[in-house]
Amino acid sequence: MAARHDTADILDAALHVREAARSATAGATGVDTVLAALSEVMEHDHASLTRWDPRRRRHTTLAGSYPEDATAYIETSLHRDPVFAVLRSPDRGGLWLGDVPGELLAASPGFRDVLSPLGIEDGVAQCLFAADGRYVGMLNVSLRRPRRTPDPARAVVTLLTEALAATVASCPAPPPGEPATAGPGDPDAAALRPGGLSPRELEVLAELTAGRTNRQIAELLYITPRTVGTHIEHILAKLDLPNRAAAAARAAAWGIRSTR
Repeated sequence: MAARHDTADILDAALHVREAARSATAGATGVDTVLAALSEVMEHDHASLTRWDPRRRRHTTLAGSYPEDATAYIETSLHRDPVFAVLRSPDRGGLWLGDVPGELLAASPGFRDVLSPLGIEDGVAQCLFAADGRYVGMLNVSLRRPRRTPDPARAVVTLLTEALAATVASCPAPPPGEPATAGPGDPDAAALRPGGLSPRELEVLAELTAGRTNRQIAELLYITPRTVGTHIEHILAKLDLPNRAAAAARAAAWGIRSTR
């Protein structure tokens, strides 16, 4: 369906995206309905919503229309692309293809080997973050023709990120063939975790055993250094420990170590 071009119509279409996102978050509809609604805001040739799996360190496609090889790159390699390092900050909006410096595009396997062969000339990659600062996934939208300037859809996509992040974060199911594990909301989950730590706190604790700084841990887990500091404060309080060195020693005694 053709995208709307009038600013008022684009804003009206954005409300439909929010409604679709809320419905998908509640489990009433599939994530594919969100991308369908997004096509009313910005007509595209390919799009996807992916969820980040911090344990496997890869993305999982929740809904998308990219060819198989492009989908595989987004899922398994995009987080190592030089462009991803630029757009993963929680403080920035989406990164539009036309705004990426030429030298960065030349260094990007994703653009050079995946998007360029598809004839992609425009689009946006938007990292999605939960309210607590966790990186939860990405929106990728690609077009074979440049969009007009100025483009109200740019601002609208940024305004929709909170709703999109909530939808992505609400879809924690593992890929087919892998057994599910207890999640934070499961009644017995806390009892299965050492010291009653949350899954994210255990991830931070594991990185403390490698002697990493808050900034290094933040880069590995795609959260902010401030969020890392908060997790460490909670870890020390829950385990009644004086400092991060003591926490690292406790983790080692439990057999918890960084795998990176």
